[in-house]
Amino acid sequence: MTARKPAVVLLSGGLDSSTVLAWAAKEGFELCALTINYGQRHAFELEAARKVARAFQVARHVELAIDLRAFGSSALTAEIEVPKDRPAEAIAHGIPVTYVPARNTVLLSLALAWAETLGAFDIALGVNCVDYSGYPDCRPEFLNAFEMLANLATQAGVEGRGKFRVHAPLIQLTKEEIITLGLSLGVDYGLTHTCYDPTPAGLSCGRCDACTIRLQAFHKLNLKDPAPYA
Repeated sequence: MTARKPAVVLLSGGLDSSTVLAWAAKEGFELCALTINYGQRHAFELEAARKVARAFQVARHVELAIDLRAFGSSALTAEIEVPKDRPAEAIAHGIPVTYVPARNTVLLSLALAWAETLGAFDIALGVNCVDYSGYPDCRPEFLNAFEMLANLATQAGVEGRGKFRVHAPLIQLTKEEIITLGLSLGVDYGLTHTCYDPTPAGLSCGRCDACTIRLQAFHKLNLKDPAPYA
């Protein structure tokens, strides 16, 4: 029996990353999940990531802590109010205050470092440029540039042991399409956490941009979101 190729999957515990983990399982990869505690105010997603990782029986799950609160500048890492009740037009326009400077660059760099130690050449993450909230590091141009960097900046890439690939299977999907895909792959979205500003008990607010996009997608599919809301 041929051993499965390992893939490092960035797993936040959110809807998108959990769907990507299921996609990687379907593609036949050995699942190596990487969850980053970067000081985000919605740290309840870390427990969600553990639950999703257990559900998919990942081969390895590494939780790594870095503290981007030292830099601040984002509503997710500083004492800045999370926007609520924004209409769809506002969500789709501009870069919101929930943008964490260079977050995906940092997270992908950590995933790349682990991948190289594992002898893995596949990295997967749940970025999306259709329903995204204006984040510049969720665009195909960014992913293509990082993939090029990965092959230039590593010993494995320079020595030609393999070619690093950054997989973003959700990049061109709407949130409804992502949910439909995940359900077909066995994702239990009741395990996931999306909210930027949950209650102390971990209940989703239902009003931030992330909750709004998620709830609207389930509504369009005539489905009830199984996540707990305040």
